[in-house]
Amino acid sequence: MILEYKGSQVFYTDVGQGNCIVLLHGFLENSTMWQSLVPNFTSSYRVICIDLLGHGKTECIGYIHPMELMADAVKAVLDELKIETCTLVGHSMGGYVALALAENYPELVNRLCLMNSTALDDNVKRKANRDRAIEAVKKNHKMFVSMSIANLFAPANRERFVKEIELVKQEALKTPLQGIIAALEGMKIRPNREHVLQDTMFNKMIIIGHKDPVLEYNTLIKQANVATVEIVEFPDGHMSHIENSKELTYKLLRFIEK
Repeated sequence: MILEYKGSQVFYTDVGQGNCIVLLHGFLENSTMWQSLVPNFTSSYRVICIDLLGHGKTECIGYIHPMELMADAVKAVLDELKIETCTLVGHSMGGYVALALAENYPELVNRLCLMNSTALDDNVKRKANRDRAIEAVKKNHKMFVSMSIANLFAPANRERFVKEIELVKQEALKTPLQGIIAALEGMKIRPNREHVLQDTMFNKMIIIGHKDPVLEYNTLIKQANVATVEIVEFPDGHMSHIENSKELTYKLLRFIEK
């Protein structure tokens, strides 16, 4: 389905009936990342998957896509569908968008799951890495995408999930150059949102990969403990929906049913 938003088209899917679950993909991903997960929920829940700005079938709006702008696009979809409350599940960058949505529209959220994501802002080193990534994208975005995807998996899984990695790469390569840069710029300037975890009353869960090459394990544990957030730990990398798919489905269902 398509929603016109600020002169651009936002793509989303809407299947099932019942209480609403909104699934938000990560950087270089799109709503297809959830296709194997969604059937596990649609017998009891309404599941909405949204292509974030500049990803999948959703068009770009500008040179920078701040997380707040992406969150407002998600809110526009939910308003169109007359969704009043939902469970938010955000993978990586999708978690940053979910946090922005929860901050600006707390009445909308009854549960929040950060999946391989964090409420912290980028430190100086990570901002510099974003800038280097932007330069690499401008020189050869296909090479950047190819290298980035494989590096999201735990080292031992890069041979185990060869076919899955190739499929993720093929979807990632559909992301336009402008969408990649706009998301990198937007992630670089996002603020710290630990207060959203600490000060809100809805249930919260964070999914952590022990061998996540993107996020530091001890920092995530500390963040969750300070905010009294339910912690789910998996032994693998950043791509829990592939590396730990069965366990992830079970944990999400239990979280939603609480």
